[in-house]
Amino acid sequence: MIIQTVRADLNGDGVLDTVSLTGDKEEAGSAFIRNIALIIRDGRTQRTETIALVNNAGYNPRLFIGDFNRDRLDDVLVSIDSGGSGGFGFYYLYSFAGGRARLLFDNDMYNREIKYDVIFKNGCKVEVYNYQLKKTYTIDVRAKQKDVYAQIFDRNCRLLQPTSGFVPGLNNLYPLAREAEGGYNLLAFERVIGLYGADTLGNLETVLVWNGAGFVQSTESLRLS
Repeated sequence: MIIQTVRADLNGDGVLDTVSLTGDKEEAGSAFIRNIALIIRDGRTQRTETIALVNNAGYNPRLFIGDFNRDRLDDVLVSIDSGGSGGFGFYYLYSFAGGRARLLFDNDMYNREIKYDVIFKNGCKVEVYNYQLKKTYTIDVRAKQKDVYAQIFDRNCRLLQPTSGFVPGLNNLYPLAREAEGGYNLLAFERVIGLYGADTLGNLETVLVWNGAGFVQSTESLRLS
């Protein structure tokens, strides 16, 4: 079935191309969709290209069209909600400049490249270190010392044993308008986890900008909330 269709000039030839998401419902009345694929039909040649996505099943698959790699041509962002308890999404960004599909970004690529350490410290603190930006952020977990972290900190907030948390990966990704010059960056959200999946210590928000070869985290943009 066709999930969504939009029209845009992806290759700069002045003719609108047709961009479609297709998939199969798990069962009648279900919101879960399998076999999600991206289909591009060239408006001038009518040639059709089908792109099979690595993670091709989930909820609420959708398209966003805009220029992300600063070439003044529209790119295609595919977003799919996983529906799992971790709140992850699957994301694929393609350029079709020159009439050929080129993957600019996906969630697996991001998770391979962006790494963190989450370390519990004396004083009922947790330090989050970003390897790419070489920046450290500190979270105060004193409010959890008497219950969740009673076995980790004593009553004076001294660390009783080495303990680590983690950042499990990209949760959400959104287009972020570049107001001054037009087009879009990417806004990434990730959860900082303490002892277990439901123990959320904070959320990392990062602007990703195109540097000519790929998307990198903006040095000034990483924020912990």
